Amino acid sequence: MSEIEELLLPHISRLKTYQGVSPSETLAEEAGIPLEQVIRLNGNENPYGPSPQVAEALGSFRDYNHYPDPAQRRLREALSDYLGVPEDNIVAGNGSDEIIDLLMRMFLAPGDEIIIPVPTFGMYSFSADVAGAEAVSVPRDENFDIDIEAIQGAITPRTKAIFFPTPNNPTGNVVTEAQARALLDTGLLVVSDEAYYDFCGQTLMPLLSEYRNLVVLRTFSKWAGLAGLRIGAGAMDSELAATMMGMKPPYNVNLAAEIALLASLSDTAHLLDRVDAIVKERGRMYRLLCEIPGITVWPSQANFILCKMPDGRGLEVYEAMCRRGVFLRYFDNELLRDYIRSSVGKPEETDAVVAGFRAALGVD
Repeated sequence: MSEIEELLLPHISRLKTYQGVSPSETLAEEAGIPLEQVIRLNGNENPYGPSPQVAEALGSFRDYNHYPDPAQRRLREALSDYLGVPEDNIVAGNGSDEIIDLLMRMFLAPGDEIIIPVPTFGMYSFSADVAGAEAVSVPRDENFDIDIEAIQGAITPRTKAIFFPTPNNPTGNVVTEAQARALLDTGLLVVSDEAYYDFCGQTLMPLLSEYRNLVVLRTFSKWAGLAGLRIGAGAMDSELAATMMGMKPPYNVNLAAEIALLASLSDTAHLLDRVDAIVKERGRMYRLLCEIPGITVWPSQANFILCKMPDGRGLEVYEAMCRRGVFLRYFDNELLRDYIRSSVGKPEETDAVVAGFRAALGVD
């Protein structure tokens, strides 16, 4: 076994694994509760699930024995209408995570750097590590806004790209057009990850016609409830898209995901009604959380809310919530000490979060 390990690339053998969300069955077992009592608000998933048309389309499809179209013709045509950009500017992926990985492999060699404004989504640093590159963390300001001057000051001859979500995960705030233009003017690859776009309606997509170095990511995991089927997309310069289409795995998007995406886009009115319900519940959840003494609640334009617990009590509160069967995302790092993020679920799930926080903090 040691001989095999010696063949591994050194940076891969040192890789720190990205921690995803455990299955509900595992969460129930860990909490010692029935599966139906699990409230999972740790993955920013859509509590309402996919469109009913998705199950119908998947059940009636008869060509699963065929390979998907490597050129993504139907996918790119449908995504062009949805994104409002030409088909030649689009690549579909096995989730937007795959587009992130493809971009890293296209632009980064070992020793190169990307810049990420932190705290932020962990996949950027993980994917950079996989490529043998380095993610240079630039702290956000006290309001979790990106610090343009600090980012500009962190650029070196090895810097190839800047990655950020907008709204940001886990803080829920957006990058403004002026901020984005300042970053784009550096000439580096700028990747705007808009996984939560549909919950805020603010996008940098119109800037694609002005900046060849801009890539905008979208996903169907959140607003369309397709997290389990893994379907996302990147909009970018047409030449960059052609390069990515040429180097991606030929059948990277499976047929079930393609069928589900097409069905979702035929039922957008229904899905956006659900998005509206989540946004409405986000406002209610924010107001209720703000009423709990001792915690600080951050406004969000996504489908989650970030809260800071009293100093030194974050882990205690998180573990108390797990015992109640309410699973949230706990952050235990220098930038987010004692912070807990909760997805926005259904009203009864919001009530469970609020009641759990109050109980854990001893608030009447």
